[in-house]
Amino acid sequence: MSELQVTIDPKEVGMSAERLTNIDKHFKQYVDDGRLPGYACTVARYGQLVHVSKYGNRDIEAGLPIELDTIYRIYSMTKPITSIACMMLVEEGKLQLTDEVSAFIPAFADTRVFTGGSAFKPVTEPIAKPMRVWHLLTHTAGLTYSFNHFEAVDDMYRRAGFDFGVPQTDNLEAVCNRYAALPLVFQPGTSWNYSVATDVLGRVIEVASGMSLDQFFQTRILKPLGMNDTGFDVPAAKAFRLAALYNHNAKDNTTIRLAGMEENVLKPPAAFSGGGGLVSTASDYWRFLQMLENGGELDGVRIVSPTTIDLMTMNHLPDNMDVSQFGRTLGEEVFYDGLGFGLGFAVVIDQARTRVACSNGTYSWGGMASTAFWIDPVEEITATFYTQLIPSTTYPIRPFLRSMVYGAITE
Repeated sequence: MSELQVTIDPKEVGMSAERLTNIDKHFKQYVDDGRLPGYACTVARYGQLVHVSKYGNRDIEAGLPIELDTIYRIYSMTKPITSIACMMLVEEGKLQLTDEVSAFIPAFADTRVFTGGSAFKPVTEPIAKPMRVWHLLTHTAGLTYSFNHFEAVDDMYRRAGFDFGVPQTDNLEAVCNRYAALPLVFQPGTSWNYSVATDVLGRVIEVASGMSLDQFFQTRILKPLGMNDTGFDVPAAKAFRLAALYNHNAKDNTTIRLAGMEENVLKPPAAFSGGGGLVSTASDYWRFLQMLENGGELDGVRIVSPTTIDLMTMNHLPDNMDVSQFGRTLGEEVFYDGLGFGLGFAVVIDQARTRVACSNGTYSWGGMASTAFWIDPVEEITATFYTQLIPSTTYPIRPFLRSMVYGAITE
């Protein structure tokens, strides 16, 4: 059974129960007209859940409803967990943010940087300064994703077999060696680009810890936090709880089932993707977010220190620039104006420039299948949204949810 349930009357924590109903009034329309298969949503203030809802189906074709224990592919919401794992090792003295990535993955010592030409005839130059661990955490390493579709290097990723996610023909060591053989988009530290950097970070964690990423997650984070339904695959006994995966049908704004991709999580992967490989539930991820909001501790289990959380959730881009000023932004549903980037999280640094209600210091991220979360340490609000629709840019779910959550604050 899921532990998710409203734990306090919203008015006791300065929120309006009536205004919180706007969330379901809004998103039920997405399900009823076929835009989303279903969804689950949680909102909390001061660590108390004030809103928990679910609506629609986890499997449209089978008529199976969304439940509070439904298992989702959280894709890039894996990244904050990987980032926390890295910082645990920093606290233990097993690595430093300034360490060269090549100390853990030697192939990156010879990586070159794209300067011109095409995917077929690239012109490159040597790395001017080493790629470091903090570059991986902040997406300033010069790596990319094949689906970014900006430049020749993105195309080179696709041609090298990195069309979607981490290939399951190799283990993580081999995958990272293949990444290192491709040119960087820019010199490390000179720009921001969303990328496979967190997958590379996962390999750094494996080498520094002497454990597979799966073992490290399970023994050091997931089991201690009671995240029993989170992992890199779904056991056969839990497969009936897994939500189906859908793509956006642009012809009529409905959904198309992605049957071929659904099977990927039903067996252990060859390479553990720290950038997007986990499945989880609303209940499990809520526990992870509680740990973050509590300064690195939950139910007597300390994962990292409060000072580490503070370090991770401040802007690490140079001159306090936001992502839109420093990098190649994606076509996300969340504008990058006013958003800096920390060690694994987007961080609000200029509330007015975001054009959405929030507080400076709010940190967040989401996943490719339209899952999302944020934590506002000023208003002490945590919110999550779960569904399984690719891509996350299809509908402006995050800004609408933020507007309705902050619109429910009364004091």
